[in-house]
Amino acid sequence: MIFLQSIPKSSQFKKIVRPNSRQLSKNLFYERAFVHCPERKACPRRVRGATLWLVKRRQSSWFNFLIPSRAEWLEVGGKRVPLLLVRHARARRYVLRLRPDGTARVTVPRGGSVSEARRFADRNLAWLEKQLKRPPVHHPAPPEWRPGSEVLFRGELMRLEAEANGDKVIRLGSEKLTAPDLASDLRPFVEGHLRRLAERELPLRVREYATVHQLVVRRVTVRNQRTRWGSCSRRGTISLNWRLIQTPPFVRDYIILHELMHLREMNHSPRFWRQVESACPDYSKAGQWLKHHSRLLRT
Repeated sequence: MIFLQSIPKSSQFKKIVRPNSRQLSKNLFYERAFVHCPERKACPRRVRGATLWLVKRRQSSWFNFLIPSRAEWLEVGGKRVPLLLVRHARARRYVLRLRPDGTARVTVPRGGSVSEARRFADRNLAWLEKQLKRPPVHHPAPPEWRPGSEVLFRGELMRLEAEANGDKVIRLGSEKLTAPDLASDLRPFVEGHLRRLAERELPLRVREYATVHQLVVRRVTVRNQRTRWGSCSRRGTISLNWRLIQTPPFVRDYIILHELMHLREMNHSPRFWRQVESACPDYSKAGQWLKHHSRLLRT
């Protein structure tokens, strides 16, 4: 039984007595839950205080339940640290993190228990204390882009050049852009152009490789991920980071092929890497480039 303090919209609930065979065949995830709302206005009337079956696919982004802890604080080095337990359907193990706001967050895997999550946090108090003593990390703001600044585009550093005719036109390699104001920071404007360019080019490249390798791709999205270059879902959706437009073509193609191979192997087993090597023999070279340019995801 899970006690939810924050719940999704009522339209995402379905009230049933038990999962039937037809629903189970669709690979749905079921968990009985008692919906608890501290404030009556916080949740819809028809689910308020009701016992429901939460029915949603395992890949659902909202299937991360906040679990209010009885012991809402941990005593760490004489300090009280807030404790947050979060159940994650795709997690395989308990994970403890210290969030920037000073909250200790424990990820509870599917099938895990709240009591074991609390014991896991208690066993790692020394680690928490060490993390609390570390000085805070301040990430500097990304530098502004002006005419003359160098921008990574298709794997090469290219200079933003303003045309001398007085028009608000800048060039980045073969790209010609009309900027709103050359005196202001050009970074948001140029990045917006690069993202639109990626949204046109990357899906076409994915479809091309999918045809070559006889794979079915349901959907391709281009996003602004901060921690990954791409992802693949069991439903056949490929999501790519727009910043791939800044990488060399062989790196872009490696990421696309990497995610496409997940349609055959939804893991990173040796068998998966054999599939990647067969499709992209130089994948290790691309991996080294990404490792040395990981800062792109943080800027």
